[in-house]
Amino acid sequence: MVIKVRVIPNSKRNEVVSRIGSILRVKISAPAVEGQANEELCEFLADFFDVKRSMVFLRKGERGREKTIEISGRSEEELDEVLDTIP
Repeated sequence: MVIKVRVIPNSKRNEVVSRIGSILRVKISAPAVEGQANEELCEFLADFFDVKRSMVFLRKGERGREKTIEISGRSEEELDEVLDTIP
């Protein structure tokens, strides 16, 4: 499954804030320096979707706040169920 993510770095904690259309808004505590926020985002999303870290790939947006993330390791239906829990 491929999802679009809008990252908010330097937050107090890691959390999914909301979903606006097809874009997931995620707060990450790491600063946007030397890929730290990207790595923490991938680790957080792996936990959030209950997959291994190696199943989360940053496909686009390495330097921007808008990112395209690919998640594998679970079926589309299972991942959609997780997304449906987000207000």
